[in-house]
Amino acid sequence: MRSQRRSAKCSRALLASKFSALLVLLVFAGCTGAPSGVTPVTGFELDRYLGQWYEIARLDHPFERGLSNVTAQYSLRDGGGVTVVNRGYRSEDDEWSQVEGKAFFVEDESTAMLKVSFFGPFYGGYNVVELDKENYEWALVAGPNRSYLWLLARSPEIEPLLRQQLIDKAKELGFPVEELIWVEQDGMSEGGANKSTDNKTSHPQSPTT
Repeated sequence: MRSQRRSAKCSRALLASKFSALLVLLVFAGCTGAPSGVTPVTGFELDRYLGQWYEIARLDHPFERGLSNVTAQYSLRDGGGVTVVNRGYRSEDDEWSQVEGKAFFVEDESTAMLKVSFFGPFYGGYNVVELDKENYEWALVAGPNRSYLWLLARSPEIEPLLRQQLIDKAKELGFPVEELIWVEQDGMSEGGANKSTDNKTSHPQSPTT
């Protein structure tokens, strides 16, 4: 009986850690910096970056495999830094995964190079490498190397032209864009109902070339 309880507890812990396995992999990568030859955004304004972002696309990894409706919520953390809440829906299990972490700037707060942790003292790189500085409506985020890339936006969908511009920019930076996974965002809430998605900005700034 005790063995069964221990097994159930381990299973729950494993399930809860699926979403946050990103940090395990980043720690194994051994770096909280940016990919070689890629420069994090300067002139970064954290207050404008806070709030909810939708994951539009990502490079595929086991820790997110099968997740749809993925969002990231950023807010100021008591005592300094940023609270990070990642959520996603796993249809095969018919359940939501959520994990909360913390992030801190590696350099000054005007440079979008951060380190993020979901496991105690272990940190991984979080680098905003391209950003809509005019409206803060989209961002390209990289880990410590070119195996990690996320395309984030304030809206669950982006215009085809912007999508292609971001693909081109990521390719220019050396990321394997042909391997991008385009995330399903159908507006599902945790209660099963669809959310409104009318919070789009009509004129996001195009990526620089």
